[in-house]
Amino acid sequence: MANESVIKLFEGKKVRVVWNEELEKYYFAVQDIVQVLTDSTDVKQYVKRLRSRDKELDSVWGTICTPHQFVSTDGKKHAVNCADLQGILRIIQSIPSKKAEPIKRWLAQVGSERFYQLRDPERSIEQAVKDYRRLGYSENWINQRIKTIEIRKGLTDEWKRSGIENESDYALLTDLMSKVWSGMTTHEYKEHKGLQAQNLRDNMTNMELLLNALAEQTATDLSKERDPKGMVETAHVAKDGAEVARNARADIEQRLGHSVISSSKAIDYITPQDELPFSKDKEE
Repeated sequence: MANESVIKLFEGKKVRVVWNEELEKYYFAVQDIVQVLTDSTDVKQYVKRLRSRDKELDSVWGTICTPHQFVSTDGKKHAVNCADLQGILRIIQSIPSKKAEPIKRWLAQVGSERFYQLRDPERSIEQAVKDYRRLGYSENWINQRIKTIEIRKGLTDEWKRSGIENESDYALLTDLMSKVWSGMTTHEYKEHKGLQAQNLRDNMTNMELLLNALAEQTATDLSKERDPKGMVETAHVAKDGAEVARNARADIEQRLGHSVISSSKAIDYITPQDELPFSKDKEE
């Protein structure tokens, strides 16, 4: 597991962040976040009082927090408790500070929206379209992306019908298909684009989305025809579906004279807006 420590700014203050390549997650230094939101002169004591007030938080503290090594100003490495975004948001919920209120309101809003989306799945699609627009994607790309979500859902439904249940098996099948049509596993594809926590499909070009969708739709239709059972038979079907996309890719590239597998990521061709609605500027 390769971890890369970086420093990020939060309202002008430093927050230490570590990237966990194996889990593909960022982990944030808890004491830095608490310091930013409370201006406490003794962060360690503040965290102790926080845990004593919130017994439920205290009971899951060992699950939420993971020690990571950071190099301090004295050049020595020190273990610092870190948490992923979900853990950090849980900790923030317990912080009685005005600076934490915008984030708490945002969490309440997200929870409310999610409740209604569960009752009416169409709202989830509408929200996804709004989010992609906010992030600067074109209408054409958004239409393509929403369609690929539908196609992916159809494929995973087929896999489930074939007896595939474990998330690890879903990932293996996805990697197999990606390797066949693009020449790279999902992880290799993300490295090719210079991605870490970002979603691979959200960083595909229209052509990449189309080829990936062709592989998945073909695999779905073949699965319905062949009715595979278990991982081995399902993998054969997935491979055959991906080969259709690989052949189409080869034909397209021969006519274009260049590869359609792009190293570009979304930020290279769109201008994303703030992803969270509680930045300092919006509060002022």
